[in-house]
Parts: sequence; structure tokens; C-alpha cells
Amino acid sequence: MMALQTQTLFISAGHSMSDPGAAGNGLTEADVVLDFRDRLYDRLADTVVLARDGKPGKNLPLRQACEMAKRHDVAVEFHCNAFRLPGATGVETLSSGEDAALGSDLCCAVSGVLGIDNRGAKGEGSGQHSRLAFVRAGGIILELFFITNPDDLASYRDNLDEVVEQVAQVLVDAVCVPRSGKGVA
Repeated sequence: MMALQTQTLFISAGHSMSDPGAAGNGLTEADVVLDFRDRLYDRLADTVVLARDGKPGKNLPLRQACEMAKRHDVAVEFHCNAFRLPGATGVETLSSGEDAALGSDLCCAVSGVLGIDNRGAKGEGSGQHSRLAFVRAGGIILELFFITNPDDLASYRDNLDEVVEQVAQVLVDAVCVPRSGKGVA
């Protein structure tokens, strides 16, 4: 069965070299999510039309990413969570209520592959988060795992290709509708 893309897709790497985000276990959030975004883009590019916030290995400032997100039906920005205690674990999304179902699907996909807690789809005001520019631009923030948890990080590294594959499938399902090949000339 073939699929017909009915919505536009944008993916973004949170943080940058000027704002590397959280750090843990010798890595910065910016490095992890930039690599993830690039791998996901490569996986999706042959399947759907999509945009990203910069060329491979680079990302645009948040202001520009937000402007790009506003022009797309589905926009997802990748982040890593962090906490002062290394045992904090899990995946979660932050979004407006209208994106909660997709956020939940993304959480289930990542949690299932990594074997970490599914902290769920949450509103932008949950916990330490509030007034998130990317969410206000219509996007979803996907906190892939806790960069400060060595077990989360090890599972992510061991299963990176499968996480990319599962997130890609959720996004393809979100922007495409199945169609049969019958009746097509």
C-alpha cells in the first residue's frame, strides 16, 4: 500500500553551540539532538517531503526554527532531559493540547525501543517548562531521554537506529494517509 502525504513536516534540533543545553555523561544536549535530527532527516528524506532547521551538522537559532515551525502542519524539536539526580529517567513530549495524541505516539515509540519510562505527553507548562517558544509556534518538543542518566544514555546509544526508525514511522503516519494503488493510471 502506498501513502499520500497530506501535511507538511518540519524537524528541529534543540539548542546549538551558543546554547548547548543540558550536559551529562560527557555529552551536550546540542550534540546529541543534532545528530538525531540529521539521522532522522536522512531516514525520512526518501519517504516524505520535509524541512529541517539547518544543513547537516548545523542548526539555526531558535528564533528561525520557530518561524519555520509556524509554516508547517507538523513540527517536532528534539531535546534531552536532565536532572541533578542521575536516576531520573524517561521520555516525554511538551506541546499544546491539540498535539497531545502525536506527542503520546512519539513517547510510546521511544519508550518502547529504549525500555525507559514513558513520562507522557504534557502541556508546555509542566514542571520546569513554561512559555516554550517552539510550542507556541505550533510545535512539539520531544525529550528523548535523560542525558544525565547513564542507563538512559547507554540504551539510546545501543538502540539509536531503531529509535530513528520508530520516530520516523510515527511521523510518516502523522503526515500521510494510506491509499491503495487501484485506479491510479
